[in-house]
Amino acid sequence: MNRNFTAVCAALLMCAILIVFLGSFAVAKSSISIAATTDDIVSDKVIYLTFDDGPSDRVTPKILDVLNEENVKATFFIVGKSAENRKPLVKRIYDEGHTVAVHSYSHVYNEIYSSAESLIKDIDKCNSLIREITGKPSSVYRFPGGSFGLSKKLIDAVTRHGMRYVDWNASTRDAEFYNPTPQQIYNAAVTTPVFPESIVLLAHDSTTKTATAQALKSIISYYKKNGYVFAAY
Repeated sequence: MNRNFTAVCAALLMCAILIVFLGSFAVAKSSISIAATTDDIVSDKVIYLTFDDGPSDRVTPKILDVLNEENVKATFFIVGKSAENRKPLVKRIYDEGHTVAVHSYSHVYNEIYSSAESLIKDIDKCNSLIREITGKPSSVYRFPGGSFGLSKKLIDAVTRHGMRYVDWNASTRDAEFYNPTPQQIYNAAVTTPVFPESIVLLAHDSTTKTATAQALKSIISYYKKNGYVFAAY
């Protein structure tokens, strides 16, 4: 009698475990199905494409064309003196959903970094132009040459001014190579990331950077195939 009772209890317990397992599987399968049908899939890998020193008539439009074809957004850290005569191009960057951010107005290091006051004046001059073109100023900034090695006084002045500064942890090296090929740009872009989970890729869209524009489609394709989500600041 006890043996039969134990066997019945064991059978009921197994049935209960099976029901819980199947129920959990059904919920998991349902969740996967829902996620796969939405645009809110979250990836643990993100890449920010950033372009400095533009805009330029020769390179920026080509970069924008590729970004449009690939449905990817990017951040353009503009130089004010280059943008003065290219306002429609800056407006195109903005209208196509990219971030227009401050890099500098003059890009002359000795002037910009001579004092905290000079640095903020340069930022405001560039931002005034951005406001004129887009209707609003930017709160995103990149130090010419990056913040690496700059005095705390200069960095603190920027953050107190309400600007978020952005450096990089990967590079196309398009400002280092002399007359690079698109293949060299691509190779650097896919091999230099320091933190592969969150990549901020440095590139340039100034007038001599045609190889960057030519390599961009392959760079985007590589990161898409490797599961990255593209984002802008």
